Amino acid sequence: MNILITGGTGFVGRELTKALHQKNHNTYILTRSPENYKNTSNTTYISYNYPAEELPVIHGVVNLAGESLFGYWSKRKKDAIFKSRIDTTQKVLDIIKKLHKKPDVLISGSAVGFYGFSEDLIFTEATMKPGKDFLAKVVMEWEKVAKQAREMDIRTVFTRFGVILGKEGALPYMQLPVKLFAGGKIGNGEQWLSWVHLEDAVNLILFCLFNNHVEGPVNITAPHPKRNKDFIKIMANILKRPYWLPVPYPFVRVAVGEMSQLIAKGQYVLPKKAKDNNFQFAFPYLKEALQDINR
Repeated sequence: MNILITGGTGFVGRELTKALHQKNHNTYILTRSPENYKNTSNTTYISYNYPAEELPVIHGVVNLAGESLFGYWSKRKKDAIFKSRIDTTQKVLDIIKKLHKKPDVLISGSAVGFYGFSEDLIFTEATMKPGKDFLAKVVMEWEKVAKQAREMDIRTVFTRFGVILGKEGALPYMQLPVKLFAGGKIGNGEQWLSWVHLEDAVNLILFCLFNNHVEGPVNITAPHPKRNKDFIKIMANILKRPYWLPVPYPFVRVAVGEMSQLIAKGQYVLPKKAKDNNFQFAFPYLKEALQDINR
């Protein structure tokens, strides 16, 4: 099969590409700078202006591109977070519209930020009411653009990612204070963290890609979220560092602005569709996930 991917050079995209190659699929990576990459026998790097009519039959599209959430959330940063997701998704839809034969499926990246924040509610794909914060609004608009694929009779999946744990991404930032012997809960420590190991995140994308009955929102999270205080405690134990220095929320707010909500607030998100479809998680529990990454 031929799979078109945005964000294919990123943290998750690279691992997804490797997994697709292991299954003998070909990948076409949309990137702003294809000249910076070397094509291989099963990967072709193309620009967003590449003539759609010159592409082979594309069987599936995976849209993972978007400005990183990390960094101080100035107005400029927030505009980049919003615009990058909306604009890239629209460009992908414009390419699809030009294809003579439409792909069977569009997997469009999304986020558990759709649900907003809560310390006591449990969210699943059946939760229809979105949050009211900035990230929830981004996700709503992001998914709204992707829904255009449904009008072309393309099976459409919104992969709502939790915090993806791997050697890159969020985890190195989360582990740094612990490694510097300054590890402790953030704020009151009661906020939930819905996480997922990178391997499971990639396998869930593949699961959505190749199972024709899966559509709509799919939570890409492990089945056992953790409160911040417990997450940090487990991390400190694995890294053999003390767990003792709480970080006040006002300090986090000053350091990263509105992004502090992602750290000091959270949501308990369950992967109900994955469980209902008997998806087997390689790392359902946090301790084993962190041990694997820190080997």
